[in-house]
Amino acid sequence: AVENQLKICGFKSNGDVTGLYLARQGLRSIPSLSQFNRLKYLWLNNNKIQDLTFLIKNYCLTELYLNNNELRDISGALKHLCSLQILFLHNNELKKLGKTVKELKGMISLHTLNLFQNPLACVADYRLYVIYILPSVQLLDRKLVTQRERESAFHLYNPERSLLVQSIAFGKRVNSPLGTPVGSRRCIQPSRRLIMPSGCEFGDNTNKVPFENPEDAVLVQAMTRSLTEFSAVDWNKVASCQERRLQNKAEPLEKMTVQFR
Repeated sequence: AVENQLKICGFKSNGDVTGLYLARQGLRSIPSLSQFNRLKYLWLNNNKIQDLTFLIKNYCLTELYLNNNELRDISGALKHLCSLQILFLHNNELKKLGKTVKELKGMISLHTLNLFQNPLACVADYRLYVIYILPSVQLLDRKLVTQRERESAFHLYNPERSLLVQSIAFGKRVNSPLGTPVGSRRCIQPSRRLIMPSGCEFGDNTNKVPFENPEDAVLVQAMTRSLTEFSAVDWNKVASCQERRLQNKAEPLEKMTVQFR
């Protein structure tokens, strides 16, 4: 099958091969493809493959299509493929969600992943678990990963960190110039009434009750935060000691002061 593909594409040397289409060949096993060290795109879908050891040295792979095979385990077979961006594993026999996702954890460029039609997809909160462990994935099982899903996954699998994030108020950007004084801006109150959890008071640092809406936490922290002032001087315009001796009177320093809350 490999030789036929090379003849069809007209490759003269193994180093010229960047893509191989070996789908729908009825293949049960494949010899090592390490001789194709520049291989980027590999189609192996719709075969009967059960083992992936033949990919042990194909570090340049960016797209790998293994859907519709007979894979039961991928442990130790794909974790070295750090450049992988697209991976199709749907319609196989993968059962262990933890081991499967752990194998893909080092793929920081992976943005498209298919795992549906595997037994592991029936595990409770399967989608949120994959989103939490693999934050680079943007398209999971043909469906875009939303910001709400990322927040839900973070709250579910890291509840302590989630409560900490909700208890502080540094998650919002102020849409105003940096040099605008605080006193010159009018405080804009929210259009809805702030509903605070029972037992929560301003300045109560021992309160552990989370806010239902993160915007409430931002508003409460902003109202209790003290005024901070930052001053800076352009030292390129400051006269040196020798220049000050030659001048009859010292020029005032140009100081820029920024106030923010």
